[in-house]
Amino acid sequence: MSFMQRRLNDPAGRDPRKPEADPVAETPAAPMRPVTPAAPPPPAAHAAGPAYVVPDKARTPAKLAYLRKLMRAKILKSPDEADTWTRGDAEKETMLSIRMRAMLEKIASERREYALNPSEFEQLRDLLLDDLLGFGAIQPLVVDRACSEIMVNGPEIIFAEIKGKLLETDLVFDDDEHIEYTAQRIVRPLGRTIDRNQPMVDARLPDGSRVHIVAEPSALMGTTITIRKFPEKRLTVEDLIKFGSLTPEAAEFLKACVHSRLNIVVAGGTGSGKTTLLNVLSGYIPDDERIVTIEDAAELQLAQRHVVRLETAPPAPGGDGKRGMLTIRDLVRGSLRMRPDRIVIGECRGGEALDMLQAMNTGHDGSLTTVHSNNPRDSVARLETLCLMAGMDLPVSVIRRQIVSAVDLIVQIARIKDGSRKIVQITEIQGMEGDSVTLQDLFMYRMPGQTTLAPASIGGGRLEAMGYRPKFIDRLEENGFKLGGRIFGVGQKPPGAK
Repeated sequence: MSFMQRRLNDPAGRDPRKPEADPVAETPAAPMRPVTPAAPPPPAAHAAGPAYVVPDKARTPAKLAYLRKLMRAKILKSPDEADTWTRGDAEKETMLSIRMRAMLEKIASERREYALNPSEFEQLRDLLLDDLLGFGAIQPLVVDRACSEIMVNGPEIIFAEIKGKLLETDLVFDDDEHIEYTAQRIVRPLGRTIDRNQPMVDARLPDGSRVHIVAEPSALMGTTITIRKFPEKRLTVEDLIKFGSLTPEAAEFLKACVHSRLNIVVAGGTGSGKTTLLNVLSGYIPDDERIVTIEDAAELQLAQRHVVRLETAPPAPGGDGKRGMLTIRDLVRGSLRMRPDRIVIGECRGGEALDMLQAMNTGHDGSLTTVHSNNPRDSVARLETLCLMAGMDLPVSVIRRQIVSAVDLIVQIARIKDGSRKIVQITEIQGMEGDSVTLQDLFMYRMPGQTTLAPASIGGGRLEAMGYRPKFIDRLEENGFKLGGRIFGVGQKPPGAK
């Protein structure tokens, strides 16, 4: 059972946080976990409706919260001294514990109410080490393997995703300054800043997990931190088959497509598993090919030897806001001079889509990327919109023909109602009929006995072949993949047919 699950199953009363700046001056030291009525939740916590139950919050005892804030600002020799240190480093933890004890002795000699018993000292030590070497109040979630995503909506409300389900945790930050301190600790080692001039930042944790931070004044409820956790184990196609995300037949087909250097777009909504699937598909790229990956925040874990990993860079601090900055589009253009056999773009979200399509159309076959969209038809429209953002003033018809010429396959992935991720459509772009793009579904996620021609949105289904061979089947065979009609369901009654 994870830390968060244990905490949610322990509804014992917590000591509510006091608002005074110097709480112990007016109240005696309290036991570490006194049984007192839980503090009322903030009004925003009830936004989910009257049936929603807000968990009791595990607030730091007032005296320890005061000492934690006081010592956090003074215990390091410089604000960035511990930027590269990590929680669990015994040498660094011992050194900081020695500093902490010496500082506490000095504080207690001046004010006896701040003398701590051994249990309080150990608790304060853990709290401070989480702040200085970890990620403050959310440190337990960062190390919890069962937690895949962390969402901090200001200091009072912290959600986590466990097995595809969102749950509000009992964790809280002490105050706004506490969460701001944690945000700075995340971005500072990467050479990035978050302040009034730069209130939104994309970053990553040392393990590669993706972080998005929005600070005040844009974040109205306090600094917001969203962390997409980096999986400890690189998922394989066998894992996806075991999870029911795709079938062995579909996996064999996708392997043939990647080996045969088809250009593939992975599409889906936020949190649907696009990057994970892109990572799995990239595993099919032969080891003797040069791969260039381009991402906003590096997440891909390619196992091949000949890989060049590129990541966007923010503007240099103190400059004009442009110097030193590298965008996805800059990196895509630069990658074309690096003799890549394959270009893998973590996500197209702007004008780089046009550069990517041009690369696909000029000898860089076998490229992979992801886009946000709800279905394959929307993916084509999304790519059109992104290409228009390049500022080239091209007619939509020209862009549409670029897409049809460049992209061979769209793999749609979705998070369905039970929280699992499924490939729901594998769709071929066949060509143009007039001004319209012609699409053909090759595989679709369907429920047993389903008659409607649309992917199912609940669990219990299967990715079924639709009975059509792709137009590029000859290309697969030229590369040694002779896929039988069984894989495509040829000869079977098409799903939904009467």
